[in-house]
Amino acid sequence: MLIERLQEHLRVSGYSPKTIKAYTLCVRKIYTHFKKPLNAVSENEFKKFLDILIKKGNSSYTVNQYHAAFKVVITKIYKKSFIFSFPYAKRHKKLPIVLSRKEVTLLINSIKNNKHKILISLSYGAGLRVSEIVNLKAKDIDSDELTIHIKSSKGTKDRITIIPAKIKTDIQNLIAGKKGETHVFESERGGKLSARTAQKVFSNALKKAGIKKQATFHSLRHSFATHLLENGVDVRYVQELLGHVNIQTTQVYTKVTNPKLKNIKSPLQ
Repeated sequence: MLIERLQEHLRVSGYSPKTIKAYTLCVRKIYTHFKKPLNAVSENEFKKFLDILIKKGNSSYTVNQYHAAFKVVITKIYKKSFIFSFPYAKRHKKLPIVLSRKEVTLLINSIKNNKHKILISLSYGAGLRVSEIVNLKAKDIDSDELTIHIKSSKGTKDRITIIPAKIKTDIQNLIAGKKGETHVFESERGGKLSARTAQKVFSNALKKAGIKKQATFHSLRHSFATHLLENGVDVRYVQELLGHVNIQTTQVYTKVTNPKLKNIKSPLQ
């Protein structure tokens, strides 16, 4: 009953399916650990539980997810105040892994399948998440205006992003004759391409291109943002294209592409 009420609350509150799944898993594991109603768990008990997670090597992101899920249960399901005094785990800030322009070109050129090549090109050229590219529908694309309308993405916010003119004809050919509700990138069996397949396309291309960086599909989005900033695009426009709510999220890319820093020469001559 607790899980059902939690899921109902999260759905009504507009949480994404991915977050609902994650919170559900967290609450199940918390309940399995304590084996008693969660509103009977003390501050000290829950702190020790989080400490166990950390000792097992869980990231601060994962630990904070357990913390947040537990807080939702206490405040929204049990309707009690959450008075635990300890803070969320401090997250280690890592710089995003960015591909150079040359590496992006090598990556794209290594792909022989035309549909897959367009998928990677558009993901980079428009700054799309893997979930956004696989859920993209023909009606979301305005090839004449070179724009894409991303609908109900992360945080349930719509946004407009750009299509690279270089692949305009490829995009037009890809969606020619497709109904508005049809997915742009369909699987061989029909229906949309899975996120896992898109990620596999990327990882195979990365290996084939001989790129050694520990890059993921999301690195295409990181590279999009970084390269726009290098081109002199104002960070606030980049924020809008990425759909970031907080400008600080976008500003992390300025640490990757600081021209003044790159122009400093090492004292070793």
